Amino acid sequence: MSEMAGYPDSYYAATAVGVRDCPPLEGERKADVCVIGGGFTGVSAALNLAERGLDVVLLEAERIGFGASGRCGGLIGSGQRKEVVDTEKMFGLERSRELWDLAELAKQEIRDRVDKHDISCDLQRGQLVGIHKKRYLGWAKEIADVLATRYDYPFCTALNAEETRARVASNDFLEGLYDSKALTIHPLNYALGLARAAVERGVRMYERSRVLKYSRADPAIVETAQGSIKASFVVLACNAYLGDLEPRMAGKMMPINNFMIATEPLGEVRAKELINGRFGVHDTRFVVDYFRLSDDNRLLFGGGENYRSRFPRDISKFVRPYMLRLFPQLSDVAIDYAWGGTLSVTVNRLPHLGRLQPNVFFGQGYSGHGISIATFAGKVIAEAVTGTAGKFDVLADLPIHTFPGGTLLRYPGMVLAMLYYTIRDRI
Repeated sequence: MSEMAGYPDSYYAATAVGVRDCPPLEGERKADVCVIGGGFTGVSAALNLAERGLDVVLLEAERIGFGASGRCGGLIGSGQRKEVVDTEKMFGLERSRELWDLAELAKQEIRDRVDKHDISCDLQRGQLVGIHKKRYLGWAKEIADVLATRYDYPFCTALNAEETRARVASNDFLEGLYDSKALTIHPLNYALGLARAAVERGVRMYERSRVLKYSRADPAIVETAQGSIKASFVVLACNAYLGDLEPRMAGKMMPINNFMIATEPLGEVRAKELINGRFGVHDTRFVVDYFRLSDDNRLLFGGGENYRSRFPRDISKFVRPYMLRLFPQLSDVAIDYAWGGTLSVTVNRLPHLGRLQPNVFFGQGYSGHGISIATFAGKVIAEAVTGTAGKFDVLADLPIHTFPGGTLLRYPGMVLAMLYYTIRDRI
């Protein structure tokens, strides 16, 4: 931990720009809206609410972007976390298309915010899905055809083995799917840029101000160790860091830990030989590997998960075998950074938005699609607070099941499920 910055030691923290210190909350304050959480959901909600003329306070337990928002892989895929063929089976074509279109608006929201606020976050286009099992052969062409014909999205291309390996130098991939309209981003710099824009619009941000409790009243009283906020509305944007703050939501999502490494700089030639372009890549494993090149030609690689409160003692040693499974040619390369982060998943991998009472809104459970969907969740929550709830209601109406056994048994159940899928990945 870098004590000066207050962020976990990561490649993103080392290359962060525009970090501003916000004071802790002290004393009593009033606001129209109190947003709890300084990740993508919370900062986006605060910014959108301020743009609609509301007086907004944001409380963050650590630093802006401290959680998964500042530590994730930086890949922004198209659609929801659930594939369209699955959402069609669940809801029918019309509603599946509606969910797809909302996800496309979410991607556009990122592009618009980066342009509008001049956020320096290394925004790039493109994502390749590497097919790692013979039983998945043909999936890329099938999904590309479905998206083109039923979703008006002709931007995905199925790649054969030779075409895939021309883009990503891994013998692990048998085929590929390339999405030219997907995105990659430096997630911490994006979060910091949104926060800067929110402050410029008048949002009062307080860091190191962990919320201990809030009253179920109107107005609500939100309490920290050193102060309180009286607000007409509360937005819970804690996601995997919800803890015991709100039991009514906790059982609908489960925090899981994911881990990343950043290699030493590879040099332009070797980096291009590894990945021929500045696009994101992930594979078809259930416990997914994901990676991309950084602006200074490092490989940023994510692999492996655990389901306990602590990270592995040596994250670099934990993740490196996942990287070498795909890229054995990197056995001589040093690891400069290794870090972990905690995200949350829902049972069916769809986002969980809603309101607990008329003046309390929340968003969580983005299941690995958090950059775009969380940003968009903040926007539609702001719309709902100010009386336009159409898009919010579509997402809030999604069926999100409680984990079997609630918060008590969700971890043992998840461990068993992940063991099953890990075995399937290897067969």
